[in-house]
Amino acid sequence: MEVRFASSPEGVKKMDTAQLRKEFLMDDLFAPDEIKLVYSHIDRIISGSAVPKNKALKLDAGDELRAAYFLERREMGVINVGGPGKVTVDRESHLMRHRDGLYLGRGCRDIMFESDDAAEPALFYLNSAPAHKSYPTKLIKPEDCANVELGTLEQSNHRTICKYILPGQVESCQLVMGMTTLQPGSVWNTMPCHTHDRRMEVYLYFDLPDNALVMHYMGQPHETRHVVMRNLQAIISPSWSIHAASGTQNYTFIWGMVGENQDFDDMDHVAMKDIM
Repeated sequence: MEVRFASSPEGVKKMDTAQLRKEFLMDDLFAPDEIKLVYSHIDRIISGSAVPKNKALKLDAGDELRAAYFLERREMGVINVGGPGKVTVDRESHLMRHRDGLYLGRGCRDIMFESDDAAEPALFYLNSAPAHKSYPTKLIKPEDCANVELGTLEQSNHRTICKYILPGQVESCQLVMGMTTLQPGSVWNTMPCHTHDRRMEVYLYFDLPDNALVMHYMGQPHETRHVVMRNLQAIISPSWSIHAASGTQNYTFIWGMVGENQDFDDMDHVAMKDIM
């Protein structure tokens, strides 16, 4: 498990491109037959992946958590962005298609990831947060989730937000998770932009061909920076930072939030004239 430390707005102002990428970008998450995890000191979120190509993969706590098992004091959300597979939680198997999600509550002990076909392996994307209470494990189908349509084609930001884990739908301690899909012809996400000091966020971008890229924008509204991102790359966004992007074409991204509250609409909006 890779460990990354928190960064201040003043520190980020002085970072060059290489430093920004080292601190915030996760550019090699999905490796065949590996579980790769990044532990961030920003609200103690763990982001990562499991790619069970030729063998089943078991999730262990590792030395970093000082726990008997990974979810001893944590909860986790999983979304499959690859081929069909299954996640077995304490001997109960959950079949997961492309874009299916799974919530796992605190106390789940034995967690295994498997693919149906090595030629098209599952790509399980993970977000995990500390938890003070146990909630039931639940399989999440995107067609059963709350969906919100925002933006317009004229503004290049026509998109559909699919909410997987949030109060009133799939209960959790602090993890909120979902997916945003941009419609063809739209390239902007989260613009006009916002911050939310009560929560940090992680984005995973996918559904991008090899010759496409996304320009992810971060930093304080008056001191913005950009990070070039490609398919299946994720980025950490501190609570004080904006988090928006423009792509060379439409794309999809998964957002995961942890922090002080679970209010999806708790945002500090930034006027377009104040972005610099």
